[in-house]
Amino acid sequence: MTTSQSAPPEAAPPTHPRAFEPVTLVVSAVLAILGSVIGLVLITTLGIAPNTSVIGALLAMLIGRISIAGLRKMRNQHRQNLVQSAVSGSTFAAANSLITPIAVPFLIGRPDLVWTMLLGAVIGLAVDSWVLFRVYDSRLFPASSAWPAGIAAAETIKAGDEGGKKAAVLGVGAVVGFVGAMFKLPTSAAGVAFLGNIWALLMFGVGLLVAQYAPTTLHYDLGANYVPHGVMIGAGLVALVQASLMMRDRNAKKRAAVAERQDGRFDPEFRTVDARRLRRGLIEGLALFVVGAIVVAIGGGVAADMGGFGLVGWVLLAGVAALVHQLIVGLAAMHSGWFPAFAVTLIFLILGLVLSIPMIPLALLVGYCACTGPAFADVGFDFKAGWLLRKDAVPWKPYEMAGRRQQYLSQLVGFAVAIVIVAIAWKPFFSDGRVPPVAQVYVDTIKAGLTDTHAITMMLLWAIPGVLIQLLGGSKRQMGVLLATGLLVATPQAGWLVLAALAVRFGYTRWRRSQAATKEEADAVAETADNDLALVGAGLIAGSSVHDVGQIYKAV
Repeated sequence: MTTSQSAPPEAAPPTHPRAFEPVTLVVSAVLAILGSVIGLVLITTLGIAPNTSVIGALLAMLIGRISIAGLRKMRNQHRQNLVQSAVSGSTFAAANSLITPIAVPFLIGRPDLVWTMLLGAVIGLAVDSWVLFRVYDSRLFPASSAWPAGIAAAETIKAGDEGGKKAAVLGVGAVVGFVGAMFKLPTSAAGVAFLGNIWALLMFGVGLLVAQYAPTTLHYDLGANYVPHGVMIGAGLVALVQASLMMRDRNAKKRAAVAERQDGRFDPEFRTVDARRLRRGLIEGLALFVVGAIVVAIGGGVAADMGGFGLVGWVLLAGVAALVHQLIVGLAAMHSGWFPAFAVTLIFLILGLVLSIPMIPLALLVGYCACTGPAFADVGFDFKAGWLLRKDAVPWKPYEMAGRRQQYLSQLVGFAVAIVIVAIAWKPFFSDGRVPPVAQVYVDTIKAGLTDTHAITMMLLWAIPGVLIQLLGGSKRQMGVLLATGLLVATPQAGWLVLAALAVRFGYTRWRRSQAATKEEADAVAETADNDLALVGAGLIAGSSVHDVGQIYKAV
């Protein structure tokens, strides 16, 4: 007689905290109000939009220490991640995606178009975040890439929960980052260099140095000769072709089958979004951006200035520009943590001038283009933080997908708060003369127009090296896009900090590897070294972010 032994029951899969739980929702909404106000004040006075995700995480930790009204639930790392997603989302939405676009028609002398532009910006913001939600962790935007601000947020949350050596290293890095920022040093640039692709960041550092020293040593004004814009155009066009090629993935089914044999545990090589969903997400994004452009065109009376055929062309150009803008900004942010939204928008502005688009339609085009990109990058940063925090869950993929969805919902909470705040605040802000400086630059450029063909000639000329460098680096390194980002950002001393940090990273890793006896040990030691440096980099970024938020006292 044989007996059979029944297998032990499987443990129930973990349930991710929900964005709309009463405590999480209330804390997220309250802190999102704070983030929106900070974003509005700083962007209209100092011209900066701080990353408040670290601040949101720290505040959520502190709230979790309060033992009333269920606030102890906020000790959970994943709830803290939801709150920081809402806070950072509200800040970037208010400062970059909403107040900046609506300032353009106001400054052009058409305050009656502000509400139309705000509606278009809300649509652009919604589509921007939706596309990232659909394509995050694909071959084009893999979760395993740097997304530096996301690492800073995740390491802050983990250090606050675990304490010990990790908290000490992060704290020291944060202090250095904060003190450096006090002395006007872009310490976040050094932090990024400890986290991302070395080749991409090397080109980013080179671009920063060239932008800093070319005007004085070579006596050549890069901006006046449209060098950064041309390099970005060339690199961006190649990046778009590379992105389209990534939509064709003939080995997706094979990789998925391999991933299914990982027994439910985290696999850093597995991507949760295949080529089919990537392709569908980008096509959906283009269609929705076109719909938003139609709304802006009708509300703004574009047809009155351009006629029927001109209206169709304007709508198609606006839809494509919005999609291209978000992709280029997203790629730059993914690798460097910096997104040249202003400069890429300026490229489309110049294109509009070349096409002789009338003033009002061009102002609406610029505003619509400007509302995309920053939210796309910010959602990517927050998803990266959640991806790092959820790595130990088993089964991993269901928990990761559930957590990502809840983060997206938290982002929507932050966006909703930002929309309300901007709708209430824009009139008193603009009446008081407080407008984003970049919006004033857009308007001044529109009014000045193009007096000759110098701009288009130089951009086409400098697009050639952009094409070649982007082809040389390939889609994984994005060397051309990062070189152009450095040229466009042009932050003083940032290039030296990036290259110095890369040198430290290279030397420290080699020193650690030299102590290993076998190749296997060397690989393990190299991974440990990368983790150590990532923690230092996260601290530098966190400290710099705290300093940026602290600038609110100057603005007030």
